[in-house]
Amino acid sequence: MKKITRDILLKAKQYGFSDRQLATIWKTEEKTVRDLRKTLDVIPVFKTVDTCAAEFAAETPYHYSTYETENESLRSDRKKIIILGGGPNRIGQGIEFDYCCVHGVMGLEEEGYETIMINCNPETVSTDYDTTDKLYFEPLTLEDVLSICEQERPDGIIVSFGGQTPLKIAKALEANGFKIIGTSTEGIDLAEDRKRFGKLLRELDIPCPPWGTASNVDEALEITATIGYPVLVRPSYVLGGRAMEICYSDEALREYMQKAVFASPEHPVLIDRFLEDAFEFDVDAVSDGADVYIGGVMQHIEEAGIHSGDSSCVLPPYHITAQQLHTLMTYTRKLALALNVVGLVNVQYAMQDGIVYVLEVNPRASRTVPFVSKATGVPLAKIAAKLMVGRKLKDLDVKGFSWAKHVSVKESVFPFNKFPQARHFLGPEMRSTGEVMGISDSFGVSFAKASIAAGMALPQAGTIFVSLNDNDKKERAANIIRSYVRLGFNILSTEGTSHFLTENGIANRPVLKAGDWTLNIVDIIKNGWVQLIILTPLGQTSREDEHAIGRTAMEYKVPFITTLAAAASASKSIEEIKSNQLSVLSIQEHHDLAAQGGEAKPVETLEDCERMVEYIRSFQL
Repeated sequence: MKKITRDILLKAKQYGFSDRQLATIWKTEEKTVRDLRKTLDVIPVFKTVDTCAAEFAAETPYHYSTYETENESLRSDRKKIIILGGGPNRIGQGIEFDYCCVHGVMGLEEEGYETIMINCNPETVSTDYDTTDKLYFEPLTLEDVLSICEQERPDGIIVSFGGQTPLKIAKALEANGFKIIGTSTEGIDLAEDRKRFGKLLRELDIPCPPWGTASNVDEALEITATIGYPVLVRPSYVLGGRAMEICYSDEALREYMQKAVFASPEHPVLIDRFLEDAFEFDVDAVSDGADVYIGGVMQHIEEAGIHSGDSSCVLPPYHITAQQLHTLMTYTRKLALALNVVGLVNVQYAMQDGIVYVLEVNPRASRTVPFVSKATGVPLAKIAAKLMVGRKLKDLDVKGFSWAKHVSVKESVFPFNKFPQARHFLGPEMRSTGEVMGISDSFGVSFAKASIAAGMALPQAGTIFVSLNDNDKKERAANIIRSYVRLGFNILSTEGTSHFLTENGIANRPVLKAGDWTLNIVDIIKNGWVQLIILTPLGQTSREDEHAIGRTAMEYKVPFITTLAAAASASKSIEEIKSNQLSVLSIQEHHDLAAQGGEAKPVETLEDCERMVEYIRSFQL
């Protein structure tokens, strides 16, 4: 490093080499290169892009860094906050986080702060010319963000609105003397570190599925011998459930461990007992460190184990008791306060046999915040930003629960029509590239609107193929299939399901499974003889069957349902579509109608939850 002159270093930076790349080439640390740059006065300057082409004064200066001489970025004397965006949109981190960034900016501006955005995605609202006071169009790397922070010297930096990308550099920013506002990096790490988080859950007496961490195959096999199969396995600190899988055998686990260790070699693999055939819930909340406001409790339509970003969600929850609702809210408040959350927090739960288990806690913005905020009319991200700069919930006059005034359904949108050979089955690794929302005063209409918007319009007549796992062959399943028969549908089914339906007096015709030599269900779908598929997988073999059927269904644009809850929802929707004309109201009109029922009151006690659940039942969920 002693041989590196200023001219060499300046030339390397002008050619576009990052500090990290140079550190690799020179076999040293990134910090060493950064310190050398400062010693040799190789510092970036910031140039301004005139977003209005000199036609009139630009409201928001756009800046980019370069290694030249004149710096065009002028620092103001106002108190200022830097918000780190999410960078390029990708599966697992998309426009939902940009929504949080923009609403956070709105909240900070109302508090009198100068807002400075760092983001590098031209397709986001956060990079629009009239969103922030100042924009740095730069990558979200430690080197680039540090350069901007040294230029602006902000009063605080918000890392919790942009998804996982800004969180990765939060500790390093703190180590360089810059203040992270909102939930501390310690609180974020406590929620991510499974061992520390597991200890916290035991202290709070909150149940979670049996789990363990492993760094090699032998450790993984030892853990599964204790907790049993199936297990959900994933590397820690990954985005969008990348490299997450459900394993049913030692052989599958051995194969997985090689991939998982490669995906995240510096972190151990997390192994959780997979709660198959369980209900899953999401809770979004905001906290000021002393009080917690529950923004909404959503219930997933799909089974537990499917990534929350891929699951359809209903708000308010459609299958819950007052005690369970109270438990979800109580656990969320306990966790938010224990993690010292200041701002947004998302908690994911699974409920099996009436027991509520915590799956994970995200003390940051989540991808469900836009959905909850629009459904309830309460701008959670804006409120969170105000809390981060010192405001308190009691001072902001946040209204009580309004999320049960109408039914909102979130439906995910998938790119399978562009990738017909991709595996159709949904699992713990996120696959959706967007989401839509249906809202009305009844569940059936909301689900129908969301399905239409997602490009999966439900049929009103024709033939349905049904294949149920053994656990689903109960009275509930029979009643759901009967509802389709009453609506005029014909039923095809696999052999085992056919016996179950026949025993329950439901007319059906058996067909061969996927992979059989003669005319089977895949051939039948290809011939256009099926208008809707209901297939509930359980276990590895049935999931493999679903892959073949799912690919064919997507290729031939046949709606595909994988849970009884979704099948019941679709039945209600079809009934609503056949008997009612769908109407359209704006979100504002829905909230105006909800307000006519009187001001919503906070739901905190078990008695409040009982009234809430009674009110929810009026929607016939």
